[in-house]
Amino acid sequence: MTRTDASAPDPTTDTAVTVRDLTKSFGSARALDGFTLTVPRGEVTGFLGPNGAGKSTTIRILLGLLKPTSGHAEVLGMDPWREAVEIHQRLAYVPGDTNLWPNLTGGEAIDVLTRGAKGAAHRRRRSELIERFELDPTKRSRTYSKGNRQKVSLIAALSRDVDLYIMDEPTSGLDPLMEAIFTEEVARLRAEGRTVLLSSHILAEVEKLCDTVTIIRAGKDVESGTLDQLRHLTRSTVAATTAADPIGLVEREGVHDLVAENGRLRFDIDDAAMHDVLPVLTRMEVTALTITPPSLEDLFLRHYGDDIAAQDSPEGESS
Repeated sequence: MTRTDASAPDPTTDTAVTVRDLTKSFGSARALDGFTLTVPRGEVTGFLGPNGAGKSTTIRILLGLLKPTSGHAEVLGMDPWREAVEIHQRLAYVPGDTNLWPNLTGGEAIDVLTRGAKGAAHRRRRSELIERFELDPTKRSRTYSKGNRQKVSLIAALSRDVDLYIMDEPTSGLDPLMEAIFTEEVARLRAEGRTVLLSSHILAEVEKLCDTVTIIRAGKDVESGTLDQLRHLTRSTVAATTAADPIGLVEREGVHDLVAENGRLRFDIDDAAMHDVLPVLTRMEVTALTITPPSLEDLFLRHYGDDIAAQDSPEGESS
């Protein structure tokens, strides 16, 4: 069937994935509740949230494996439910838990997963990744550990030359050395201007690799933007050394959790209050000063800190 111009994907559009007001219900349970996500072309977008927040449901909708209850989802200019076959020819997917054909070798499994990819460049890239991830491709998949099964999925995806890479907890089961190799490979994709949607629970990994981040909670997007934009939503930490009394800071607007001991100060500060507080520190003849912007972990805990505290508490454990 010939695609009409009106429905043909537009390669010049700025976004690879567009999700608006997406909902998905399973009976009375609502996994997605008006969720919105944008994945710009040529960037790595981080997708954060704990288990049960709706990440995997969103990804399954983008892959055409689930039909949304309502809302709009578009991948590479196409409808993932109606045009999944066309979309899958142009994307590579890494699940968080890879299941393989037990009687196939790792190399054979990679060949099946990349059956649409051909040519000398693909074969060279495949061999390079097998070596980098230290996978023995001659062993049967049934003998592989979880980490080795994950390597097969990663090698298959990263060896393909596609428009979009979707990775759902891709480093699950990998040891720290292999996680570092994965980070280098995604950084390589980023440098090449490739588009990646990366769902991960490793906040340092996301912070290092991603251009933009979307945080999901209970099926809703609660924050979205670049890390610099999101950092303005929370507080920086100031550490200083001074011989003066910190009384000038005590009642200053925007200063929180001030601790002063033996000439050392530490406090959190709202970004909007920084320009008022710096002159105060100058008058205190500060001899050392460090201002640390909030990390991605700080941003994440802004939304999930109460949940984590409840899980860690005796009451949370017993409920």
